[in-house]
Order: sequence, then structure tokens, then C-alpha cells
Amino acid sequence: MTPTELEPGTVVQLIPKTVVNKMFAGCFMVVTESKGWGAKGFIKVPGGVGDVYYRASWGEMEVVSKTNWVRED
Repeated sequence: MTPTELEPGTVVQLIPKTVVNKMFAGCFMVVTESKGWGAKGFIKVPGGVGDVYYRASWGEMEVVSKTNWVRED
């Protein structure tokens, strides 16, 4: 992905071939903050377990869509 300003609530997918932490390969991440090096965001974990926070560089993700719901805390 080329560097761009990502709005909070943007959904990106972590690219399996380039994501640093392979545990998150293919996961969808909701952006909470856009940074010069990429973005910070969270990945929802089903079953009420909570969320996993991740920092993805530009080369680790591609934009998919925009959410209607974003965490407020």
C-alpha cells in the first residue's frame, strides 16, 4: 500500500506474504490512528475475548472498506 492518510474506522487487511507477525496474516484491522510509517489499529477477537492491537507498516496492509462502528475507549 502506498502511504496515505487513513481515517479512524478504515478497515485494512493484513497481507499474508508481508505481515511481520504471521499470526495475523489475512486478518482485518480497524484503523484507530494513521501514522507516517503506517497505522495503529485493532483486530476483533470473537467470543468476548477482547481485541488485539497491532501496528502495521504500509507494506503490511491494503485498504478494504470503512466501518460503521469504531471503539470509543
